[in-house]
Amino acid sequence: MLMRNRSRVSNVPEPVETTDPDGVDYGWVMQVTFVLTILVGAPTVAVLSIPADLPSWETRAEFAIRVGAVVWLVVSIAVFTYAKRRRD
Repeated sequence: MLMRNRSRVSNVPEPVETTDPDGVDYGWVMQVTFVLTILVGAPTVAVLSIPADLPSWETRAEFAIRVGAVVWLVVSIAVFTYAKRRRD
């Protein structure tokens, strides 16, 4: 079996995969939000769970999710605002 190696010359440029619509690096925002949510959220959930009545694992998980969601929302808005102002 005879195999031919044909190399094709393409005039199509390489695709550019970067965008900057708002001037904010969303990758950085997501990474920093993830790390800060863990660093701030874990102690916050632990401290707020001390006076709470959490008799079962289900109630503990629901409590952690609810508090963590609020922490995530606050941190994400703060990080995005910081990135937006820092960029301008």
